[in-house]
Parts: sequence; structure tokens; C-alpha cells
Amino acid sequence: MSSFGDTGDGLRVRPYAITGGRTRARAELQIETMVYRTPRGEEHGHALPLERGQIVVLLATPQSTAEISARLRLPLGVTRVILGDLIDEGYVAVNTRSANGRPDLRLLERVLDGLQAL
Repeated sequence: MSSFGDTGDGLRVRPYAITGGRTRARAELQIETMVYRTPRGEEHGHALPLERGQIVVLLATPQSTAEISARLRLPLGVTRVILGDLIDEGYVAVNTRSANGRPDLRLLERVLDGLQAL
């Protein structure tokens, strides 16, 4: 029996076990925040354990926080905490705004497509 969801193919441990009981990360990440792998992540990310390693591997192409959460079937809050840790450790970085200070329309369309795919 799964401890998260009722399909049996999702998260099998309690979210607080993955985040060490934390519910917030130091970095404030919105669902549309674009995250990408840094050179450190490219070099050492494959050696990271569990969800942390999966996130760094998934970021071979930049993706939004919502996309990462959906692809790995993790709750959004858990994804934000893990991403915050990875940012603090230099494995990933974020790019939240376009050159004119507004979210990129293509990004918003991708987030919407990802959410609809859920």
C-alpha cells in the first residue's frame, strides 16, 4: 500500500521524511520558476541520492518547478524544499524572469501544458 496517493505507483514515503521535516526552503520558488542544472550539477549530480539525483538528471533541459514536481510525482512543497537545498549546494540555479522583467509567454504556456497533463 502506498503512503501517498492511492494508485500504488507514487511516493512511498512520507513527504516529511524526504525533507527532514522542513516545509519551506530558503529560496522562494514559484511554480513557474525555471530551474536548470549548473556545471557542478552536470559533473557531480549523478552521484546524488534518491530524489535529489533524479531532479539533477531530469534537468538536462531547464524545467519549471511544476514540471519537475509532476514528472517525479512529488508533492510541490517537497519539490520546492529539495530544489532549495540543491540551489544552496550549487547543483541547480534558477532563472525566473525574461529580459523585460516579465515571465516569458512560452514558459507560461509550457507550465499550463504541464499542469493540464496532470
